[in-house]
Amino acid sequence: MGQWEREGTGPRFVVGAGYALYRGPLADSTPHRHAAFQVAVAAAGGVVTVADAAGVRHRGAAVVVPPMVWHRMEPVRRVTAFFVDPHCAFADRLRAGCGDGVTVAPRWGDLAEEDVRPFGLLPSAVVDVRLWAATEALTDHRVALPGLAARVGLSPQRLRALARRQLGVPLARWRIWRRLARAVDALGDGHTLAEAALAGGFADQAHFSRQMREMTGLTPSEVLPVLRASESAGRPRPAYSRRAT
Repeated sequence: MGQWEREGTGPRFVVGAGYALYRGPLADSTPHRHAAFQVAVAAAGGVVTVADAAGVRHRGAAVVVPPMVWHRMEPVRRVTAFFVDPHCAFADRLRAGCGDGVTVAPRWGDLAEEDVRPFGLLPSAVVDVRLWAATEALTDHRVALPGLAARVGLSPQRLRALARRQLGVPLARWRIWRRLARAVDALGDGHTLAEAALAGGFADQAHFSRQMREMTGLTPSEVLPVLRASESAGRPRPAYSRRAT
């Protein structure tokens, strides 16, 4: 049974432990790259199209984009986009089935949130435990890199190298990604765009909007109606042991 039948067809935006999910319409996005794996899943019987940095169009029922790969999503009436943290266990399954670039992946055509959720709580088997601890510590946006490295027993240079090699993401970009998740979580709690920007550690609403557009191709204003519709539909907020911030 396809995801749309199992989860309904209404709009949805949620931040969970180790992943985020957007379901709804998608306009022509700007070129962007994010600090997570993206799995874009079409509605039943449909296709999604992702153009890579060279302009090559990848079309299928599901398309996987690894972290920090430039791409652009073409317009689609309904899509579910999973953003999977590269240091969680579900990312290992994605690594096993895709290359360094955009990959058409029909095996994920019926991917649903309940398939991702249990693995988002578990650490990747290929990520150094010290790097895992550092990524978790970045929930505190005030911690500086030298202090973060010392906390996990690494030099700053070694920590940076581990992040690039094992996550495929510079720590500076990962910090922004976590800030975005924290800001979106604040929107889900009913805060205004300006309040959410401050909650995420951004200088102001414009800064929040620029960073989100650069990393997701969407702006907070575009996401907010979907987030509000998801909340008004009475769907419970996900229960998890740590906030995906």
